[in-house]
Amino acid sequence: MATRPGPLTEWPWQWMGNFKYLVLVPAVLHTAHRVATKGWGDLDPAYATMLPALLLRMIHNQIWISLSRYQTARRKNVIVDRSIEFEQVDRERSWDDQIIFNGLEFYLAYAMIPNVRLLPIWRTDGAIVTVLLHMGPVEFLYYWFHRALHHHFLYSRYHSHHHASIVTEPITSVIHPFAEHVVYFMLFSIPTLTPIFMGCGSVLGIVLYIAYIDFMNNMGHCNFELVPKWIFKAFPPLKYLMYTPSFHSLHHTQFRTNYSLFMPFYDYMYNTMDKSSDELYEKSLKVTDETPDLVHLTHMTTLQSTYHLRIGIASIASKPSNKPVWYSWMIWPVAFLSMVLAWVYGSSAFVIERLQMKKFKMQTWAIPRYNFQYGMTLERESINSLIEKAILDADERGVKVLSLGLLNQAKTLNRSGELFIQKYPKLRVRLVDGSGLATAVVLKSIPFGTKKVFLSRITSKVAQGTAIALCEIGIQVIMNQKKEHDMLKSRLPEGRTVYLKFSNKDIPKIWIGDNIDDKQQQRAPKGTTFIPTSQFPLKKIRRDCTYLSTPAMKIPETMENVHTCENWLPRRVMSAWRIAGILHALEGWDMHESGDDMMDIDKTWSAAIKHGFAPLTKY
Repeated sequence: MATRPGPLTEWPWQWMGNFKYLVLVPAVLHTAHRVATKGWGDLDPAYATMLPALLLRMIHNQIWISLSRYQTARRKNVIVDRSIEFEQVDRERSWDDQIIFNGLEFYLAYAMIPNVRLLPIWRTDGAIVTVLLHMGPVEFLYYWFHRALHHHFLYSRYHSHHHASIVTEPITSVIHPFAEHVVYFMLFSIPTLTPIFMGCGSVLGIVLYIAYIDFMNNMGHCNFELVPKWIFKAFPPLKYLMYTPSFHSLHHTQFRTNYSLFMPFYDYMYNTMDKSSDELYEKSLKVTDETPDLVHLTHMTTLQSTYHLRIGIASIASKPSNKPVWYSWMIWPVAFLSMVLAWVYGSSAFVIERLQMKKFKMQTWAIPRYNFQYGMTLERESINSLIEKAILDADERGVKVLSLGLLNQAKTLNRSGELFIQKYPKLRVRLVDGSGLATAVVLKSIPFGTKKVFLSRITSKVAQGTAIALCEIGIQVIMNQKKEHDMLKSRLPEGRTVYLKFSNKDIPKIWIGDNIDDKQQQRAPKGTTFIPTSQFPLKKIRRDCTYLSTPAMKIPETMENVHTCENWLPRRVMSAWRIAGILHALEGWDMHESGDDMMDIDKTWSAAIKHGFAPLTKY
């Protein structure tokens, strides 16, 4: 919101929250009634185009969001090397308000202007009129209106809301107070309504003009340069007719230059063009892909996790994945299609996120596979090939550490990365499964003064490491699986086996384990605390019990560009497995953590605290 919000700052339907789309229901019902009573043949081109045009605009904007976030994660051609935080994402989550507003405007215009019903699909003369009106009145009026918005009176009441985003994303382009959008609507109505009143308007002319506005708006607010130099060399006057992302980025960093809408000739004419525009353009085009110090290798989990990627839907990715949005069921076909395409065409890991902690650079890469595929025997070789390819790519690029997230370190898949170390003994990149820190976090989550815990199953290094560590400090571990009990007992020091007990009756109120199923949870006494040792959260079926988070820690304030949630974890919380890779690189540890090898628990915990990571629970 602006620093001193003026009248008409808020959108009329802001009070409706996520139900704001209900304002379009009358239009949808009217269309349905018209089709039901008169048939599809009664719909003229203008009316039939309205709802599909709104949907296509949303898809168009989302494509730009995904493209921009993917490119800025790679850092290729990046313009402003600064971070985006949750505050900006929350402020820009209402980018679809202007599409709802335009939808209402379209229906109102259809109802009030009889000529709209008679619009043909295309008129070339009308399209020429639209182009000339945009180049003339629209660009001119916008330029001076924009300069007026930068006067302190209007800036503090309205335009400062838009300029709160120094590092822009495509959706930043439409983040304005409602009053500003009303003015923009009047401006853009000049090229759309004038041809209609002149009798040369067309449906496609209006749709293409709006698509042009969206395209230029989104492109100009990308934080990477994508306009190639050869375009301006082939047609030099184009520099006066089309701005670039770096050109408009200077407006967001310098504030008093580069006011033009899409065509910079008025900035040249009135001497408000930033003198560093050409220099920044050239410099941005020379920025190459960044080589991070650390890569965290993850993968998609459920179909809905496609939206939750940083390159997915920004508002969804900024919240824990266990908090579904109301419209997720409406877009599941897109998620299903994404899964199929990833399965068929996904031949390598792709960059989804870039973080920075002082001078330390991190990237997250995703294997294009989902949880269910990791459980398929026929897919194991294919998935291991994808992981191997990512490891070799990181090694070739000079990455110091690669941490294996989620099922990429599954024992049945590659034994926590040991398979690749044996295959490539000269690997320079260090593979980390994070089991040492994860074990430390579980141990620190156990309430102080606990005398005994129940261990449900041992299917991971973390569960086994936690059980051994508990026995070594004198806390009794109770198990009811004889085979696993005997296996664990054989690995304990001789003097500590007394702390491992097999029993079906002695059930304490502290439970730990990888996968504590529904039946097991029902056996737990009232008031039990469940502490997962797995990377995946437990299913919560007991209201009279406490469920702790999967092993994770709060990240330090020095970690920047954090504006998405890691799967089901809260904001600015990171899984222990991922943090372990960061510590490995920060501390310069030279060993791999894979197979049966585990980093020293106390050593990794001390390093985490030293670098500003904090526990979620304190006892």
